[in-house]
Order: sequence, then structure tokens, then C-alpha cells
Amino acid sequence: MRLLVTGASGLLGLNLALEASKQHEVYGVVNQHLLNTTAFHVKQVDLLSPGAIEQILELTQPEWVIHCAALANVDACESEPALAKQLNTTLPEELAKHVAKGGARLVHISTDAVFDGSRGGYSELDVPNPLSIYARTKLDGERAVLAVYPQAIVARVNLFGWSLRGQRSLGEWFFNNLQAGKQMRGFTDVYFCPLLANHLAALLLKMLEKQLSGLYHVVSSECISKYAFGVEIAKRFGFDETLIDASPVTKAGLAAARSPNLTLQTSKLSVALGEPPPTLPEGIEGFFTLYRNGYPAMIREMDAAGQ
Repeated sequence: MRLLVTGASGLLGLNLALEASKQHEVYGVVNQHLLNTTAFHVKQVDLLSPGAIEQILELTQPEWVIHCAALANVDACESEPALAKQLNTTLPEELAKHVAKGGARLVHISTDAVFDGSRGGYSELDVPNPLSIYARTKLDGERAVLAVYPQAIVARVNLFGWSLRGQRSLGEWFFNNLQAGKQMRGFTDVYFCPLLANHLAALLLKMLEKQLSGLYHVVSSECISKYAFGVEIAKRFGFDETLIDASPVTKAGLAAARSPNLTLQTSKLSVALGEPPPTLPEGIEGFFTLYRNGYPAMIREMDAAGQ
């Protein structure tokens, strides 16, 4: 299959492009962060510029499109709401319109943050209640995509993994601080279900192969507090877990409100794929194995700006 991945320098986009390139012809769209790789075709495009979407689709002729590009920095969305709307709502809608015209399959990446986290255990049938500009613009993006292309897949995700510059995921944040021997906070009252980016990539490709459509929660089958997640990272890498201070999120002074309980049900996905998504221990083990095999260093070498 010929696959187009937007946001190919981001945490999910890069890992997805690398995983998919093992079996498919992959075109990765980047904007500011150029990549130096032979694993897949890299195209530098500002998708917000007039005619850019039509041009890249015409050039690459994809059979599958996975839209990862977004303004994903939650606090940046608070300070730049217009840009957040443009990237998280308007762009996905325009892309979905053009992909639908050409007949390719589309996956649009959304977020678990569309829920307020007041109770957790959310299914795809539960009504979202976003707390931040990021979450609101992402929810609007979901709805816009499905309105113009009902056969699209909308995947609500939460992920960790190794990124281009080593600073994009919570897993890396804990790893970096623990390795440096620094004290840090781990929130005891914020729960989530993170998938390893590489595992998430494999699931998204399976969903396309099975020609699924509609809304799915694509997260780990197990959930954990952010504090406990950090402790598990420390244990697996042999770091000092006492460097992580158990703390409530209210002490962090964050600009945007965070949802405290983003545990999501994955039964719809499990039934559709015939198996549950990977567990959290599998994800952490995969994170460790990638490190041991030199994967983070390999990714860093792809950063054209660092060369």
C-alpha cells in the first residue's frame, strides 16, 4: 500500500512512518523539522498554505492517509487559540474532504482529552466534555472529519515513546530526569492508558487493513496514574524511583486544565480486531527494548537540523 503520514516528524508520525515502511511505501509530510532518512519518502509541505493538500495528494497518490499533524502542546493552544483551531479543526476537515474525493482510506488522530475525566471508564458512546482549547479544537476536528467523510477512522489515542529530539513523550521525560538523577513530580491523581507509539502504529495499520470506520478508543488495555507510570519506567531501567515525588496535579501550575481520569474502554476495538490492545507492561518492555537496541539514537540521527 502507498501510505501518506502527516506530521511525520512528530512522536506518533515518525514512529508510524518507520513501522509502516517495513511493509508499505510511505510518504511522510513534515513542515519545520526536516528528516534525513531513506526509510521513507520525506516531503516538506506547509499543509495550511493554499492548494497544499491537493498538491501533496496528487503527488503521492496514497491509498491510505493517517493524519497525525496537530498543535498538540496543550498550553500552547491556550496562548494561540486561533492557530489551534486552524491546525486541529480546519485542517483535518479540509484534508478529509480531499481524501474522500480521491477515495483513499483515512485515519484521523484525536485525543483522550476530549473527556473531562470526572469519572473515567469512557466508551465511544459517552458524550465528551473538553476542558481546554486543545481538547475543544480536537473534538471539533473529530466531528468535522466524520461529517465530511463518514467512512474515516477517528482514533482517540494516548501514547509514549521515543521521539526525534527526545523530549516529546512522558516516557522520555521520566527517562531523561531519572537518568540525570533529578527530582521530579509524578501526579498521583491523573490517570491515563498510554500505548507505546510503535504498538499504536501497528494497531492503526491493522484497522486500515480491516477497513474499519468510525470512532475508536485506541489506547492501552490497562490504565495507570502518571506517578505509577514513572515508577514503572524507573524500575525497568534500573533508576531510583524515589526521585519521583508523589504529587497532586494542582501543584504543577499548568496553564490549561487537565482531565484527572482518562481511563477509556477499548472493548469496541478489541472486538473489531479480534484481540485486545497491548498492555502497559508490554508497552514499557517495548520502550526499554527499543532503547537497548539503539532506537532513540537512530531516530536522533534523522534530525536534519542536528547535523
